[in-house]
Amino acid sequence: MNTLVLDPTQDPDQDLQMTNQPREVVGTHFLYRIDNDGLCWMTFDSPNSTVNVWSTESLTELASHLEHLSHETALRGFIFRSAKERIFIAGADLKSMRNLPSSGLQKLVWLGQATFDRLARLPVPKVALIRGACAGGGYELTLACDYRIAIEDDCTRIGLPETQLGLLPGWGGCTRLPRLIGTRRALDVILKGRLMDARNALRQGLVTHLVPAGHAEDTARKLLKQPVPSAPHHWDRSPLVTPFLRWAARRKVEGATRSLYEAPLRAIDVVTAAASHSVEFGLQLERDALNHLLMGSQAQHLIDLFFQREAASKHRPAIGVAMPVHNAAVVGAGVMGAGIAQALAARGLSVLMTDVAPEALAHGIERVRDLTDTAVRKHAIDRKTARDTLDRVSTSCTPVPLTHKQIVIEAATENMALKKKIFADLAARSAADTILATNTSALSVAELAATVPHPERVIGMHFFNPVHRMPLVEIVRLPETSPDVLATAIAFVQKLGKVPVVVQDSPGFVVNRILMPYLLEAVRLVEEGVPVERTDNAMLDFGMPMGPLRLLDEIGIDVANHVYHTLREAFSDRLPALKTLDTLLAAGHLGKKSGQGFYLHTKAETKAKVFSATANPLDADSIQLRLSLVLSNEAALCLHEGIASSAGDIDLAMVLGTGYAPFRGGPLQHLDSIGRDYARSELHRLAHSMPAPNPFTPAP
Repeated sequence: MNTLVLDPTQDPDQDLQMTNQPREVVGTHFLYRIDNDGLCWMTFDSPNSTVNVWSTESLTELASHLEHLSHETALRGFIFRSAKERIFIAGADLKSMRNLPSSGLQKLVWLGQATFDRLARLPVPKVALIRGACAGGGYELTLACDYRIAIEDDCTRIGLPETQLGLLPGWGGCTRLPRLIGTRRALDVILKGRLMDARNALRQGLVTHLVPAGHAEDTARKLLKQPVPSAPHHWDRSPLVTPFLRWAARRKVEGATRSLYEAPLRAIDVVTAAASHSVEFGLQLERDALNHLLMGSQAQHLIDLFFQREAASKHRPAIGVAMPVHNAAVVGAGVMGAGIAQALAARGLSVLMTDVAPEALAHGIERVRDLTDTAVRKHAIDRKTARDTLDRVSTSCTPVPLTHKQIVIEAATENMALKKKIFADLAARSAADTILATNTSALSVAELAATVPHPERVIGMHFFNPVHRMPLVEIVRLPETSPDVLATAIAFVQKLGKVPVVVQDSPGFVVNRILMPYLLEAVRLVEEGVPVERTDNAMLDFGMPMGPLRLLDEIGIDVANHVYHTLREAFSDRLPALKTLDTLLAAGHLGKKSGQGFYLHTKAETKAKVFSATANPLDADSIQLRLSLVLSNEAALCLHEGIASSAGDIDLAMVLGTGYAPFRGGPLQHLDSIGRDYARSELHRLAHSMPAPNPFTPAP
């Protein structure tokens, strides 16, 4: 076999023509081999990396290879594949993009389009063999091929997640996908921005074939011997239809996001305009829209959060060895306990769920079953995986030995006396090195640890409700926590597919510590006569997923009041004494679960209650400023006190734990956006205009 090292500066007109011998060309990122049948097997294998990503260098090299191949007169077909085991192509190299100037970003957008367009114009049939993650620009490359063969593998995930990062598919995705699956379905794929498994990708039309790994190459050879089928006709690409699709899609997105997110709206405009025009016209629309979004703050904030989440998901402590966890126990079969047990079993762990009340245990196992069945209905797992998940969960109402469990998670009611009793019992029934974790939202982990032998194996593990949807877990470490225990807890949470954020043992930790002053300030607005709906609508317009008063109803007034009193004991100098929560509790109005709180909840509707005969005229901008500054100031205090190790950890925890407007980057990033000097002056103004105590004294 002849082997050539590619010189990207070589004149393509001087390239060697095909011989009847196989030939191999080796570059930095790509290797391709042309076999006896005239088929080019192109392999993407970035050096010194476990992933393939698109960068200026890799795109330039691919473009040069494709230019050379366009002069191969005996070329009969083209197959693109990846050498990485779990990654086909992860998309663009976001880290390098963050460091490029605007001119460099524009060049990269143009280069990606030009390279994939060159592939699309290669005058032979083309196949992409997809195994592993195929995201964003990775999938856009496959759209330039005639066939997309997905290989059956649990790691195969396919989709266009750009809108989740404040961007849009700008290397042909918005233009070519509607031609493949129709405008309406293309909009659904692009706007949701989710990666789907290979079977769902086949069902949605994103791939043409689904085959076992051993059949992929033979399938590719067979397809390349067939005439390329003509492009399908989709009625919804008609210029008579696309304006209606644009209107309907914008209306849906604007209703769901209150028009706060720019990328989905831009994507709708580009997809619907490109659908009935030429590819060249669509690519120009993509370039213009993507260049605009890349310069905006939303994409920068969302990409930064993506990096922070990735870092937390892969973090390994500098010291400490993570021990393997195969067997676990969950104490308490309520909503949280059942949710945690199901999450563990779904990730392959054997789980014992215990509760002293048989009826509670019955409800708990039923909830585990319901969560698993829902995952099947949503095609998140298949029925075999569901059966395996349920088989891993066992139950007991009586005390049993726990010495073979590597970790026990207590998920009982937020009552310190009860938790101490449970921990004393767990310590007696477990091994000396069994990790004892408490799922508490605000109570002192140190106080619990002091009640058991070997307190170095005690740790806080605060899951959020609902467990199956909320990705964050606050890991609460103590000064005496063993490095191995901390490392094990982090790796354990990562194994569950959750995002761990390590915090210090302080009342409320990070999320509830920051959230509670915000909720209380919303209650103070009610006591000042501001209508409930005005406050909630103002914060919805700020980007929060739910208004603070509606959130109190969802949490439960009794639960919120318990956390409030726990935190007020520690921060009485800043948290106000409010009467509204006690008044609601005295009347039995616990929020949604009782039918009344700040809202009236009926089957027919949810309607805000009136708390004052005279409405305070405070406008939405003033409400947003006041409540957002409470969040940012408390976050700054947490950073100053070292409750978390970095501003990024605090911002990530608030976005994942409360839904804080992701496009703003988090409460600390928001301070930078509005200007710290401005924030400080406004906090001083509010601090002096409010009765003490109040949460507005600026953090150091």
